[in-house]
Amino acid sequence: MPRLFTGIEIPADIKTQISKLYGGLPGARWIELENLHITLRFIGDVDDQTYRDVLAALRSVRGRPFTISLSSVGSFGGRKPRAVWVDMEPSADLKSLQLSQENQIAATGLPRDSRKFKPHVTLGRLKGHTSPQQVARYLDLSSGFSARPFEVERFVLFSSRPGRGGGPYIVEQSYPLTG
Repeated sequence: MPRLFTGIEIPADIKTQISKLYGGLPGARWIELENLHITLRFIGDVDDQTYRDVLAALRSVRGRPFTISLSSVGSFGGRKPRAVWVDMEPSADLKSLQLSQENQIAATGLPRDSRKFKPHVTLGRLKGHTSPQQVARYLDLSSGFSARPFEVERFVLFSSRPGRGGGPYIVEQSYPLTG
């Protein structure tokens, strides 16, 4: 039973830039560079029929190529930090692509994602002993981060292993953005 999610791949040169953010945060479990991506829609564990339904539904997703600009570093979790991530400039095309996927996946009978879409690239997951002060210091030291804009010409359906981190991620299918 595969665990599925859709996402956008990060170019290799930008992954290299992101890797310079690794380190300096006690308790961080950094994401392997080859697994860096932008999640559009977590689907979860599915049976074979649902897998085939999702593959077919994603063929109906429409979108045009667009540009993403990664900038700034943030964290999730507030007083109990659980992850650090790279943010991106707002993109109407990205939001439209994600909404189209949400609608097509919901048409298969899967429930809609109840979480608000917050596009980001997860850098690392934090263990319970990483303090908010340590995260604030890390974010301050990383505050100048930005990467060159890159063109998104496709999205992919990834599969992963259940469990912590889930990698390595495997591209099951790619879907070109043709307008």
